[in-house]
Amino acid sequence: MLKTKRVLAIALAGILLAACSHKDKDAPLAFVPADTPYVIANLDVLDDSTRGAILAQADAEMPAQVAQMKAQADQIEATDPDMAKYLRTVAGEFDGKTAEQVIQDTGIDPKGHAAFYGLGLSPVLRLQLADIQAFQNFVTKIQTDYGKKFDVVTLGAQSYQRYVATASHLQFIIAVVGKQAVLAMLPDDAAQPLVRQALGLDRPSKSIQDTDALTDLAKAKGYAKWAVGKVDLTKLLPLLADGKDPMALTLLKARAESESAKTGEPVANLMQVPASCQTDANRIAARIPQFSMGYTTLDGKRRDIRFDVSLASDIVSAFNGLKVELPGLGSDPSAPFELSLALPMSQLRAFWSAQADAVAAQPFSCPMLENLNDSFSNIGESAQKAAVPPIGDLLGLHIALDSYTPNPNGGMPKFSGRLVIGTNNPAGLLAMAQVTSPLMAGLKLTMDGKPAALPQPLTNALGETGWAAMGSKSLGIAVGDGEDGKLADLLKQPSGDTGELMRMHLDGDMYANWIKLLADRAENEASMAATMNPDSSDPQTDQKKADTALANTKAQFAAMESEAEHIKAIGANVQMGDQGLVITTHTELK
Repeated sequence: MLKTKRVLAIALAGILLAACSHKDKDAPLAFVPADTPYVIANLDVLDDSTRGAILAQADAEMPAQVAQMKAQADQIEATDPDMAKYLRTVAGEFDGKTAEQVIQDTGIDPKGHAAFYGLGLSPVLRLQLADIQAFQNFVTKIQTDYGKKFDVVTLGAQSYQRYVATASHLQFIIAVVGKQAVLAMLPDDAAQPLVRQALGLDRPSKSIQDTDALTDLAKAKGYAKWAVGKVDLTKLLPLLADGKDPMALTLLKARAESESAKTGEPVANLMQVPASCQTDANRIAARIPQFSMGYTTLDGKRRDIRFDVSLASDIVSAFNGLKVELPGLGSDPSAPFELSLALPMSQLRAFWSAQADAVAAQPFSCPMLENLNDSFSNIGESAQKAAVPPIGDLLGLHIALDSYTPNPNGGMPKFSGRLVIGTNNPAGLLAMAQVTSPLMAGLKLTMDGKPAALPQPLTNALGETGWAAMGSKSLGIAVGDGEDGKLADLLKQPSGDTGELMRMHLDGDMYANWIKLLADRAENEASMAATMNPDSSDPQTDQKKADTALANTKAQFAAMESEAEHIKAIGANVQMGDQGLVITTHTELK
């Protein structure tokens, strides 16, 4: 069902891009509680041409989403055949259709309001309808194709339909309330007040629309109003841990029953939630209180999204004033694939050692989080080991790849590009490389950034010409014709601004090439897994499962390859700001 919502959201991308500026008392946001732990909604409307371009992109993405739904159905077939059948039914409704066709078939208003939010942990999706009858016909068709009618329930004057997933103790509600479609996932034994609130029969005492919270968030973070969302971990994590939220209890029950079937431990025992879980949840939430997102650019050719992750003040102060001396971190990447990654080991060691010490002094006591104690202990040990050169001198990595062709025989691939290591001791790093690898013997570099040819034994091993160069705080190597000049230029490029942690660029052609490589590898692994790890004593059954898995793999990657054909370039930047991490992604379409 979650996959269903994902497909619906992508297919109807234009739906979340429309709204009116005044406060409509029946707008979806008017039904969202002010204290919801998560919400994403539209606050403004796009022009028709841009909306059309977004729907065209959704058309390119639709086959991949349908393939994933079918694959998920195959994965749960053995444990929940009823849900598997339902997923295939819904996938069939989207298969081969354009986003515009789906919008028409479902009756949803492409210029209407929409919001996805939580009543506690229980998710609700509200969509404005342009054609109520079309939506009802769509729901009826789903049931007919599925071969099973949903239960019809009447609550006062309001009726709704529900599908109950027995194995997971969940119910999926579908209703038309006024001129809106309401879809909600609730516990199968949800109390009437929760159902009434999900349907909108009872409204919150204060809505998120009343508070202008999303509007203020968009203004503060520079998000455009087409789709703005946030997750408040100070509310969400305690709800997961307190054992009182209806959805949390339902998820815990399903987990307990599964564990009980394996171990024989009574379900009631496995459902006990110690008070320490609430304390630990609050503790984690205080470190990462909230994250939010919104588009900054959205048109027919570009989709730029900003993510903000708020962090505790000590985390922010450890990195937001830091300027890492890594060549290229301060420049826009231009190679087909290029990545600048700050790894200031001295600061990282100090930070993670402090976190490990804090957990050691006050371990997590909630049973579900006790594994974090070992994790932080291992982090602390690793941080101490990282003090040893050359790791302790590390500042960052810069990788630029101009070409990459795999070896069909499985040997060394053919590639050209550059690798630069930022380090406080480049001469020491070179000396260590020469000690550990005889192929580097004889290479002499000075800290002037001028490339020198790699020793012949090393270029023979690589099958390409190569060079190395050293700066005051960097050591680089380049492979391929003409890469010596590019390496020299890279060592002259500026370091990042304060707080800058990463830059990445990947062009569409290389992205498509990598997907094809991954597809070939995944198909080979799927074939080998089916041959080497039979699930039953029946060879015909095993072969059928293998054929299905392989077909799903091929379908998913074929859809991904089709989607990649529309992408010109993908990029990302990460910076530590005054309140936490700021992550921006950039997608340019052909």
